[in-house]
Amino acid sequence: MTELDRRGFLRNGLAATTLGVVTGGPLAALSARTADASTMVKRPFSPDYGPLAPVKDHTTGLELIKLPRGFEYVTHGWTGDLMTDGRPTPAAHDGMAAFRPSEKLKRRTPGEGKGHWTVLVRNHELGDMNGAFVDPAYDPAAGAGTTSLIFDTRQGEFLDSWASLGGTYGNCAGGPTPWGSWLSCEETEMVNGDIRHGYIFEVPHDGVSTAEPYKEMGRFTHEAVAVDPRTGWVYETEDNTPGGFYRFRPKVRGDLSQGGVLEMMSIGSSAYTTYADGTGVTYPEIGWVVIDEPDPGPGETSVAQQGIAKGGASFTRLEGAWYHDGKIYIVSTYGGPINQGQVFEYDIADNTMRVLFASPNASVLSNPDNICVSPRGGIVLCEDGSGVNGLHGLTTDGEIFPFAENAVVLPAGGVPGKSVAPGDYTHSEWCGSVFDTRDGGWLFANIQVPGITLAITGPWKNGSL
Repeated sequence: MTELDRRGFLRNGLAATTLGVVTGGPLAALSARTADASTMVKRPFSPDYGPLAPVKDHTTGLELIKLPRGFEYVTHGWTGDLMTDGRPTPAAHDGMAAFRPSEKLKRRTPGEGKGHWTVLVRNHELGDMNGAFVDPAYDPAAGAGTTSLIFDTRQGEFLDSWASLGGTYGNCAGGPTPWGSWLSCEETEMVNGDIRHGYIFEVPHDGVSTAEPYKEMGRFTHEAVAVDPRTGWVYETEDNTPGGFYRFRPKVRGDLSQGGVLEMMSIGSSAYTTYADGTGVTYPEIGWVVIDEPDPGPGETSVAQQGIAKGGASFTRLEGAWYHDGKIYIVSTYGGPINQGQVFEYDIADNTMRVLFASPNASVLSNPDNICVSPRGGIVLCEDGSGVNGLHGLTTDGEIFPFAENAVVLPAGGVPGKSVAPGDYTHSEWCGSVFDTRDGGWLFANIQVPGITLAITGPWKNGSL
């Protein structure tokens, strides 16, 4: 981005952002919804932000996504781009979280305006055995892991990037901890020789992971986690059918390496199946059954089947999870009456759960994946459907609308300075959406293929996000 472009970018975009945290908004509206959603329709666009139109990327000049008027963005960390540490950026960008920089990171990294920095830790859902891209590596042959980035919210630019976890496989999502780390989840149960995969790894936001798996947190096809900041308990989703919703109670709050107890949610007195439940279904009788062997080997009873045998509840392909205001929001990408997706709300204090929303039609929402909540109480759903995918928001009335649309079509001659192949990537999924930790003026998200990270800013105060 040229200096002229940056001044215009900041004047038109950042100046329009808003500060503050609220507890109402779309989530409150969804929580109050009890009627069936069968008559619900997706708004063609937000009544506040307005219709979508192609917007040029301030990095490449290409119209990569569609946004409402007044919103702008900058891209960074395309697959193959050299990071600050000299390594090429891995492919298959996925889950992501944002952190305030630690004092250690501020001292180590040169630059001004450190009070405006946000640190991102980003997953790479690679399923190859072509070798780890950083040491220490859990499995020297496995090609997935995480990378980390520093973004200056005042200048609107990325400042630093480095590899932060290596030697893992299929790192899809995960979640941030209150103590400043990212829990990166392997979405697999594969075995490479005598090395098992399917674990959770902790990545410090200001350094490089030790690449030690937390085996007592379970070995299964992990997707996402959400941490209760009051107790330090970790809630985990499983991207499988049947899959479970789990909680991990660590022996020591804030030190997951010390182990703990893994439990699976139960509903009622027998093994309950949530697959077809629609909007408004409530589950008042929530229990938790202990998983006796959280690290089963090949041929042994899986974690999910252990829990089901004790009366654990079954879900279909649980994906995103997010903590907000004493509740965990959980996404099932295939759940609901027509298999187009569900959003559950688990109230930690009351130990109750309900279906906040089940998509009544693919045109309303098609197979949601990652989820995040803005500092203003808005909700963003990443779509991973069969058509052109988007980021979806919710109005203050709990109605869904498209906020951003994937329009990535790279020209035949390629993108100058980029190693990604030409082609139409509009059907690639969105993932890793998260707002910055300073004032929520920036929304970060990934387009998984060809692998692009975007930072979006604009007049958030005009609408529900």
